[in-house]
Amino acid sequence: MSSSKRFVRRFANPARGLIYLIGIIVPQGLRRDWRQEWEAELQHREMMLSEWDNLNWRNKGELLKRSLGAFRDALLLQPQRLEDEMFQDVRFGVRRLLKTPGFTLIAVLTLALGIGATTAIFSVVNTVLLRPLPFKEPDRLVMVRETKFPQFSEFAVSPANFLDWQQQNTVFEQLVGVRPVTVNLTGTGDPERLNGATLTDGFGALLGVTPQLGRDFLSEENQVGRNNVVLLSHNLWQRRFGGEPDIINQKIILDGQPYTVVGVMPAGFKFLEWQSELWIPLAFTPQQAQNRGGHNISLVVGRLKPDITHEMARVEMSALASRLEMQYPEVNAGWNVILMPLLDATVRTIKPALLLLLAAVAFVLVIACVNVANLLLAKAAVRQREIAIRTALGAGRFRIIRQLLTESVLLAIVGGTAGLLLANWGLQLLLQLAPQDLPRVANVSLDARVLAFSAVITLLTGILFGLVPALHASKPNLQEPMKDASRGLTAGGNRQRMRSSLVVVEIAAALVLLVGAGLMLKSFWRLLQVDPGFAPEQALTMTVALPQNKYGDGTRQTAFFQQLLDNVKALPGVESVGAASHIPLDGNDSVVSYEVKGQPPAPPGSFTSANYFIIEGDYFGAMGIPLRKGRVFSEHDTKDAPLVVMINETFARKNFPDENPIGKSLNFDSADNPVYREIIGVVGDVKYYGLDREATQQLYFPASQEPERKMTLVARTAGDPLALTTAIRNQVHHLDKNQPVSDIKTLAQLVSTSIVSQRFSIWLLGIFATVALVLAAVGIYGVLSYVVAQRTHEIGIRMALGAGRREVFRLVVGHGMQLTMIGVVAGLSVAFVLTRLMATLLFNVSATDPLTYTLIGLLLVVVALLACYIPARRATRVDPLVALRHE
Repeated sequence: MSSSKRFVRRFANPARGLIYLIGIIVPQGLRRDWRQEWEAELQHREMMLSEWDNLNWRNKGELLKRSLGAFRDALLLQPQRLEDEMFQDVRFGVRRLLKTPGFTLIAVLTLALGIGATTAIFSVVNTVLLRPLPFKEPDRLVMVRETKFPQFSEFAVSPANFLDWQQQNTVFEQLVGVRPVTVNLTGTGDPERLNGATLTDGFGALLGVTPQLGRDFLSEENQVGRNNVVLLSHNLWQRRFGGEPDIINQKIILDGQPYTVVGVMPAGFKFLEWQSELWIPLAFTPQQAQNRGGHNISLVVGRLKPDITHEMARVEMSALASRLEMQYPEVNAGWNVILMPLLDATVRTIKPALLLLLAAVAFVLVIACVNVANLLLAKAAVRQREIAIRTALGAGRFRIIRQLLTESVLLAIVGGTAGLLLANWGLQLLLQLAPQDLPRVANVSLDARVLAFSAVITLLTGILFGLVPALHASKPNLQEPMKDASRGLTAGGNRQRMRSSLVVVEIAAALVLLVGAGLMLKSFWRLLQVDPGFAPEQALTMTVALPQNKYGDGTRQTAFFQQLLDNVKALPGVESVGAASHIPLDGNDSVVSYEVKGQPPAPPGSFTSANYFIIEGDYFGAMGIPLRKGRVFSEHDTKDAPLVVMINETFARKNFPDENPIGKSLNFDSADNPVYREIIGVVGDVKYYGLDREATQQLYFPASQEPERKMTLVARTAGDPLALTTAIRNQVHHLDKNQPVSDIKTLAQLVSTSIVSQRFSIWLLGIFATVALVLAAVGIYGVLSYVVAQRTHEIGIRMALGAGRREVFRLVVGHGMQLTMIGVVAGLSVAFVLTRLMATLLFNVSATDPLTYTLIGLLLVVVALLACYIPARRATRVDPLVALRHE
C-alpha cells in the first residue's frame, strides 16, 4: 500500500489518526504493541459509545477516564524516548566535543564574542527603546508642543494656548504643562542649587504615580498665593533631610520663600530623564494666563482617551491650533501643534545610534557564525569516513543531520552561556562608557526579555552555523569518502567551495562593519576639528542664581555681579572674568524677535529671531571670543546711557550683507512703539547648541541695561582652573553666605560632554569592527591552512616537477587573495547601500566617502595578506619526497 493510501486510511477515522500521532512520542520499541492495544481499546469504546445514551453516568465517567489514560501514558513515556534517542545524541555530542578541546574552545570563544556583544547591546536597546515607561498605561501618554515651520520644528507652549487646549480639546483625558525650574535651598545645611519642575494640576493622576509619603498637590494649590507647597524626590529627602518621616508639613526655604512639604515621591521616580529633585505647582497670574506670545511652558503631556488614536488626536489638535490662529492672528499666525508618543520623545536623540550599534553587533554575530560554520565544515571533512560508515550501517540522512545539529546546538549553548557571562561583564563596561544623559541608562540590566532573547539567539546561531555543514556532511556518497580516505584526503571540491564561499561572506560582512566604523571615526575626527568659536582651555565656569525675593530689583542684581566679578578678578591666577545668562553648550537658550531699523518689516505671521545673551564684565575676553568689528561693552553703557547691542558674524552676514552693521539699530519691541538699540560691535560666531550645529544668529546685551538674576561666571586662569573653585565660591559666600553656586565645570569639560554620545558610539563601533576584522583574518587563515593541508600532495608533485618555493607561495597567497578580493567587492557594494542609512549620524562626511571606502578596503587586503602568509610559508616548506611517500 502506498504511503498516501496509508495516510488516508489512518486519518479517515479521527480517533485512529489521533492514536497514530500520539504513538509518535512513545518509544519506538513499544510503539507497535501499544498502538494495537489502543486500537483494540478504541473498538471497544466505539461499541460502548454507540450505546452512549443507554449508559449511566458512572460508566460514562469511566469511559472518559480510560480514554484520557492512553494520552497520559504516552506522555509519561516521553522521557524514556528522550533518554533513548535524544539523550543518546547529546551524550555522543558531548564526547565528540571533549575529544577535540582546541576546536571546542575556539568555537565557544567565537560564539561567546558574538552572542555576548549582541546580548549586551540588546540589553541597552531593550531598556531604552523597548521597555514601556514606568507609568500607568504609558501607550496613551503623548507629548504636545507648538511648532512653526520653518523656524521652529518644535517649540515651547504659551500659557494662553495651553489653557485653550485644556478647555477645548476632546481627545485628551488630561493635559498637564511642565516647566523646569531651578531654586536655591537654604536654611538647612549648606545652600544648594536644586533642579526641579513646576507642574499644572493633575500631573500625578496623569502618570498614575502617587507620593511614597504624604499626598499629591490639590487642585486649589495651582493658584497664585496657594502654590507654596512642594513635593520632594526620594533622593533629596534622604540626602538633605535624613529620610525623616515627619518631613511632611514642615517648611523649607526655596529662593528665600517658605514652602510646605506635602509629599515625597517614590524612589527612582523620574520624568523625561530630568534630574528633578522637587516639584512645585505651576500657577498663572491673570496676565500670564492671557500671554500667547511668551512660550514658556517647556512641554505639555497629555493622556489620550481610551478610544482615541494618535492620528485622531493630531487631527483635532491641529484643527484647534487653526482656530486659535484665526482668533489671534497677530500672535498665533503660523503656529501649529506637534504630537509625539512620550516614549519616542524620551529616546529620540539616542535611538539612531543604538539601532546602529545593534546592527553592528548583528554583523559581528554573523561573522562569528560563519567562522564556526567553517570550523564545523573542516571537522565534518575529518569525520567523512565515520559518517560514511554510519550511513553504510543504516543511519538515515535525517539521523546524521540530527546528530550533527545536536553537536552544533551544544556548542551554541556553551557559547551562549559564556556569552551571557561576557554580556554581564561587558554591560558594566558599557554603562561606564555610556553618556550620563543616556535616557533610562540607570535601569539597564539583563532582565527576562534579554535572557529570552539570548536563548533564542543561541538556538538560532546553533542551527544557523550547524545546518550547512550538517547538510553537506550528510550526503550519502559512500564511495568518495572511502576513496579519499584511502588517499589520506578528507574532502572533495564541493566542501572546499563551500568553505571559500563562507570566507567571502565573512570578509564582506567585516568590510561593511569596518566601513561603518570608519565613517563614524572620520565624522568624529571632523567634529574634533570644529572651531567652537571660543577657547575652552583653562577656563572655569559656575552658575550663580540670585533669589527673586532678595534680589528682585535689577539694580541689586547688577551690583552683586559687578562686585563679584571685581573680587574674582583680584584673585591670584585669574586673568580675566565675565558672566553671561547662558554659555555655550550648557543646554539653555533664549530667543528674541527683532526688526532692523530702515528695513521692511517681516510679513504678517512671520518674524525674524535670534538667540540673545546678557553678559557682564569681560565675558568675551574670558571666553576667548574674538571681536571682529567695533567695540565691546564698557562701564559707560549704563542703564541711563543709549541702549546698545552686539551681534555675531552670522547675524551681520544675514542682515547686513553688503553694509557695515556698526551704528545700525535694532528694535526688540512692538513696531508701534519701537525702542531701538545701536549695534556697537561684531564678535565671532559661537557654537552654542553643539559642535555639529551651525552657528545661529546671536545678540549680546549688557547686564547693566538688561539685568539678569541667573548668570554663569567664566574665569580664565593662568593655571589649573579647577584649583580656583574654592576661592571663587568663597567670594560668592563673602557677598552672600546663603547664595549657592552650581554647575561647576571647566569649558573643556563642557565641550567634552557635548560629544560624549559620539565618543560612546565610536568606542563601541571600533571594538566591534576590530573583533570583526580579527574573526575575518582567522577565517582566511583557517581556510588557507585547510587548503594547504588538502593540496600537500599536489604541491609535492609541483615541486618535484620543478616548481620553486616562490611559485608555491604565489599559488597559496593567490588563492587567499582571490577570496579576499571577491569579499571586498561584495562588501563594498553592500556597504554602499547600507551606510546611507547612517547618513544622519555623520558630520561633514558623506555616507559614500571614497577615501574611507578605499582605506578600509586596503586595510582588509593587508590583513588578509598577513593571514595568508603563514599557510603560504608552510606550503613552501613541503618536502616533495615526504609528500609523495605519504601518498
